[in-house]
Order: sequence, then C-alpha cells, then structure tokens
Amino acid sequence: MRFWIATGFGSGFLPVAPGTAGSAVAIGLFWLTLLPGLPWLPAVVFVALVLAGFWSCPIAAQRLGEKDPGPIVIDEFAGQFLALLALPHSWPVLAAGFALFRLFDIVKPPPARRFEALPGATGIMADDLVAGVYANLLLQVAVRFVPESWGIV
Repeated sequence: MRFWIATGFGSGFLPVAPGTAGSAVAIGLFWLTLLPGLPWLPAVVFVALVLAGFWSCPIAAQRLGEKDPGPIVIDEFAGQFLALLALPHSWPVLAAGFALFRLFDIVKPPPARRFEALPGATGIMADDLVAGVYANLLLQVAVRFVPESWGIV
C-alpha cells in the first residue's frame, strides 16, 4: 500500500514526465475537494498528503533503488495542493498553479535544490513543498493585483 501511495496510485509510472503526470492527477484530486460548505477540505487533504508522503516515500525509494526515483509522485501531489491553497477556485487559477508549480519544481530555485539534498523522505518531499510555496505566493500576488484576469471578479 505504501508503494502505491508514494507512486500516486500508479500515476508516477508514466514513461514520460511522471512528475507532470502526478501534478495533473493532483489537480483533479484538488478539484474534487472543492465541495460546497467544506472550504477547509483542501487543507485537510494537503496535510494528509504530506503525512502520507513522509510515511510512504522511504519504502518506495528503497524498493525502486534510488534516492528520489521518478515514479514517486506523492511529493508532487502535496506540492501541487500547496500551490493552490487559499486561492480562488477558477480554472485560470488552477491552470496557472499547475504551470507555476511545475516550473518551480523543475528549476528548483534556492533553497529548493538544497532541500532536495536532505536525506530520505525529507529530501523527496521538501523541494516540492518549497516549489508549492513559491507558486502559491506568486499566485496570491497575481490574483490580488489583477483579479479580473483570473475569472474571479
């Protein structure tokens, strides 16, 4: 079970761009958490994803024989959720959150690259959480300064 959680229930096994595939699945999961009357649900799922990542990543990394193997995408799920928390729920915001998270996850601006070097699950999870923070902060500014561009006015 831990292995399947770490690999995003298999979404990380796509042969091309498994991180992007994991992020795309996470967008779908995020959208499913946007239920009327439950504004806190995405935050609860985010915390569950982080905990599940720290719990499942060591087993999957050991089984796959690498420090941070591509098929492990639970970190992308958590980072993608973080990129979208406390933002308006419109398709333009979700699309921009996806694009920005992927950009920051791939480029790994400081200190993300340093966090990636940490041992075990911490190194697997931390760089994606930093990417999620960067994407979220940039989107927070963007939706406040140009709200009409995001379908939220």
